Order: sequence, then structure tokens, then C-alpha cells
Amino acid sequence: MSVQCDVTGRRAAGEVMGAFERYLSVWVALAIVAGIALGQFFPAAFQVLSGFEVASVNLVVAVLIWAMVYPMMINVDFASLSHAGEKPKGLTITLVINWLIKPFTMAGLGVLFFQGFFAGLVPPDDARAYIAGMILLGAAPCTAMVFVWSQLTDGDATYTLVQVAINDLIMIFAFAPLVAFLLGVADVIVPWQTLILSVGLYVIIPLIAGILTRRQLMQRGGQTAVDGFTSRIKPLTIIGLVVTVLLLFAFQGERILNQPLVIVLIAIPLIIQSVGIFGLAYLWARGWNVPIGIGAPAALIGTSNFFELAVAVAISLFGLNSGAALATVVGVLVEVPVMLALVKLVNTSRRWYERALA
Repeated sequence: MSVQCDVTGRRAAGEVMGAFERYLSVWVALAIVAGIALGQFFPAAFQVLSGFEVASVNLVVAVLIWAMVYPMMINVDFASLSHAGEKPKGLTITLVINWLIKPFTMAGLGVLFFQGFFAGLVPPDDARAYIAGMILLGAAPCTAMVFVWSQLTDGDATYTLVQVAINDLIMIFAFAPLVAFLLGVADVIVPWQTLILSVGLYVIIPLIAGILTRRQLMQRGGQTAVDGFTSRIKPLTIIGLVVTVLLLFAFQGERILNQPLVIVLIAIPLIIQSVGIFGLAYLWARGWNVPIGIGAPAALIGTSNFFELAVAVAISLFGLNSGAALATVVGVLVEVPVMLALVKLVNTSRRWYERALA
């Protein structure tokens, strides 16, 4: 194992979970309340903001999304791909869960709940929109926060870097066709041109920018320069996420005030999906005799979502005031408390897990 790669992974994760990550759900909840209030008091201002569009892409939101995604891409070290063959079982679990299971179970749960259990509670058009948002979440594996979850469970830092890099490469090619297929199955019309444009804007361009930035920083001062730069621009991520959520709920305010239980209805299948996917991957890793330092990150990356991408694509495809965009933001709201609970489960079940490997 490369010592440099291991150090890079641990620094990408951070020594401790920062206040922003730990209280992400609190910041999102505050942004929701502020957005609803501002949308009710200043509706004209937000209508003006919604008009800044080019090719169905809202320029204001595009800038905010780039502010969120770009810093994350700098932490993705593609040099770690040289270690891809060292942990084949962990990578197999990661790839099967993220690309062959998770997107389909998310779509299935969306249909089951919103066209089944909740059919009488939400209008059919809204139901299809919420399903679309869930599909976008399910098709985007975690890129950044998984470093935090891995570090909190003493996960293998090199393996975490490898799985993130490989999933990012697959996402470039698989995200658009997978989303288009699942939306079609769910009877949601999707404009291919907008979907491909969204992948280019929110995956490919930030990824290239992150690679180039990382290369320049490594040449100037090595990993220390990378750490310093990402630390300085981290406030951009915080501002981008909070302001995006605020804008979304400024547009969604009327709908939420008329249907106050809609957030709870969306959260239920999302939580079930997270717990189910984690359980499947974690038990698979244990049954396959995968060390917990590999098995825990493999399970956690499948459970967590690249919600920044999901929010961006939902806005591009369906609009700022769409149910799909609302569903992706609910994903942000529930993710951190659910993931922290699963991290605690990993840490408390460590002896049970390792007994099977003895």
C-alpha cells in the first residue's frame, strides 16, 4: 500500500467531523424555514431569479452547485486507481450495490410508496415527480461525505479513495442512461439533451477542474497545498448548499404549506432505502470475510448519496419548483442523521463483525 495514498485518504476525510458535516441537517432545516418565509414575503424577487435560465439550466443555481461540487472533486485522487486490484472483494460489493442494486431498489420503493401506499395522499403528477427525485438520488453514489463516514469507522483510507475514484469514472458514462431508463420505467418523461447537459455541467466539468487544480497544487506544495486550498474554499460548499436549499424552498413554500406532511412522506422510503442498502452490503461483506476496514466503507458509500448532483440534475430537468427537486433536498435533510446512526451501528457491531473473521 502506498503511504502517500493512505495519508491522502486520511486527510481527505479530515481528522474529525467538522461542525458543518455534523450539523448539516440543522443547517438544511434552517434554510428550509428561511426559504419558505422569504418565498411568502418576496415572491416577485424569486420569480425574477427563476428566469435566469439558459437551455433549461438556471444560472444562479448552476453557480451554487459548482461551488458545492468543485471542492469535492479536488479531493478525488485518481492516482489511487493503481491500487484498484488490491481489494477486489470490497470493490465488487461497491460496484454491484451502487450500479446494479441501489438505483433499482430506490425506483421500486418510490413506485411502491407513491403509486401504492401514498396514492390517495398526493396527486398523481406530484407522485411521479417525487419518484423522479428519488431515482436521481439512487443513481448517484457518494463522492465526498463517504470520506467522513470511512474515517469515523476507521475504514481503510486507500480503499475509500479507490472506490470513490472508480465510482466517479463510472458515473460519467452510466448516470445519464441509467437515470433515463429508470425514469422511463416510472413513466416520467425526460429530455435527453438536458440530462446529458446536466452530467456535463455537474460531473465532467467539475471533475476536470478538480483534476487540474489538484495537479497544480501537488506540483507546488504536495498534499499540504491541496489540504490548505480545500480548507480555504470549504465555505463555498457550505454557502452553495444552504443557499440552494433556501431557493428551492422559497419556490416550494406554497406547496409545502398546503401539504405539510409531504416531507415526511418522502423521507419514509428514503430512510427504508438507506437502512436496507446498508444492511445488504454490510452483511454481504461480513459473509464474504471482508475485513471491516473495507466492508464498512463499501456499505457506507452505497448508503450515502451524491445529493449535490441529484439536486442539480433535478433542477435542470424539472425546474426549481418541481417535486423532483423537493425530493432530492429531503434526501439531504435525512442523510446525515441516518448516516451517523449507521456509523454508530458499525462501531458498536465491530466485535460481532470481526468474530466471524477470526
